[in-house]
Amino acid sequence: MNKLLLAMLAFFCSLQLSAEIKLHQLFSDGAVFQRGQTVPVWGWADAGTTVEVSFAGQTKSVKADQSGKWMIKLDSLKASEESRKLTVKSGAETLTVNDILVGEVWICSGQSNMDWRLTQLTKPARDPFYNPISEYVKKEIETANDPLLRQIEVKKEVSPDAELKNINGNWVPVAPANSINFTATGYFFARELRKTLNVPVGLIKCAWGGTLVEPWVPMPKYQTNDELKAFYAEEKVAKLEKASKWWTPEKAKAMHQEKLAEWETQKAQAKEKGKKFNKRKPRMIQDPAKSNRIPSTLYNGMIAPLVPYAVKGAIWYQGESNAGYQNDKYQKHFSALIEGWRTAWDQDRLDFYFCQLAQFRDPVTKPIDNDGWVNVIYQQFLTALAVPNTGVAVLNDIGEANDIHPHNKVDAGKRLSLWALAKTYGKDLAAHSGPLYKSSKIEGSKVIIDFDSVGAGLMTGKKILLDPVVEVQEELKHFQIKGADNVWKWANAKIISKNQVEVSHPEVSTPVEVRYAWAANAKGANLYNKEGIPASVFKTK
Repeated sequence: MNKLLLAMLAFFCSLQLSAEIKLHQLFSDGAVFQRGQTVPVWGWADAGTTVEVSFAGQTKSVKADQSGKWMIKLDSLKASEESRKLTVKSGAETLTVNDILVGEVWICSGQSNMDWRLTQLTKPARDPFYNPISEYVKKEIETANDPLLRQIEVKKEVSPDAELKNINGNWVPVAPANSINFTATGYFFARELRKTLNVPVGLIKCAWGGTLVEPWVPMPKYQTNDELKAFYAEEKVAKLEKASKWWTPEKAKAMHQEKLAEWETQKAQAKEKGKKFNKRKPRMIQDPAKSNRIPSTLYNGMIAPLVPYAVKGAIWYQGESNAGYQNDKYQKHFSALIEGWRTAWDQDRLDFYFCQLAQFRDPVTKPIDNDGWVNVIYQQFLTALAVPNTGVAVLNDIGEANDIHPHNKVDAGKRLSLWALAKTYGKDLAAHSGPLYKSSKIEGSKVIIDFDSVGAGLMTGKKILLDPVVEVQEELKHFQIKGADNVWKWANAKIISKNQVEVSHPEVSTPVEVRYAWAANAKGANLYNKEGIPASVFKTK
């Protein structure tokens, strides 16, 4: 009888121990580990428990700290397509993670244009001109089958104060059944890496549509200078204090019921009159503290849980929401985001490549004084110039006037990949960037613009759907010039050398400043390098 009791006690103790051993969800079946770096592996167990981790011939052990967290670091690994196992042992218990590869790991973050899935690109475009892209993506989904390209998607989470510790999600490989949910921009980026590097690639999709840049910035970064500190205090502390004076669950419920009753009445009246009723049903007013617009809340909820998983870099597609909010300060907050992520990962060389906003809304017919959309584009250009180990993929030739989510994520991903292949992986490419403004000088009534990143030289080009850019014999478009009268005019512009453009206007004798593609939709902007990559928005002052 005593032996039976002891056996039962041992059995239940083993169950309890098993329940207490846990790996972070990133270390789940199908994971991709980063090559060429130490690889942290971590999880949780009872405090003081010894944990042993084995992978690829390495075995490391450590004791869980007082909070129960444990972490080991695997030595640098070589790329491998071999499906291998990670084992974690503690006492009599063993956890096994299957089908692990070693290659390149990238975070894919931002708002809806990074969140946008391949399947969403298969829907008919608002402008039928772009439907061939939808058909291309349909075929890509049907035929793509690459077990060495994988993605894990981080569930959308807001955390007002605490940095969350874990995520929900599973690693899945590219296959027709899975590819529909891959980030489209990230997929076409990774597809190019796979072609050139020939190693496994893992994507960590971490994006949320409609979000600002500020919620993705780590809170400690907002404490690094007076301006950022004041912004954080106002946008988070002060606004939440103000909101707490009127928001309670009871008040929110009462307000919702009142608005819902009003909506039901209007709906019934419309039905009685035989009219359509398209007004959206009111939603419950959420707790302001759980808003995804509050600074640092998305970093806390979605990025912090990933740290310190070994990654090579990040790609980013965001800014649309900031066109109407603090667009003139986008560079400061975006730079803070990049620097904050690098600090969190303790990785100065966390390469960070991002998309400029594509053109959107009706094309301009005359020079404009100000526009939030182009302000963000310009701020993105400035960020690329100012922050080391970054790069900007210019998209001013692939947007859609009627859709904030352009279908052409193919070239968006490709242009991001050019930066990674050239700067991260050291590949000798003819060009990885389009022409970038370098300097200017005024010579009489003319302004001479010098460019970097011209490749084989400047050209006028034309881009149609997914076709490569072709050189065309036409005048440069979308250059603007102003003189002492401070009035912007469409300028005459021509390429005068491999890396120079001359800008003038017959009515401007003393030019002061030049701009290029300065509009939300600079349709027809046609300055490229001969490698077919478009020039970025810029201004000379």
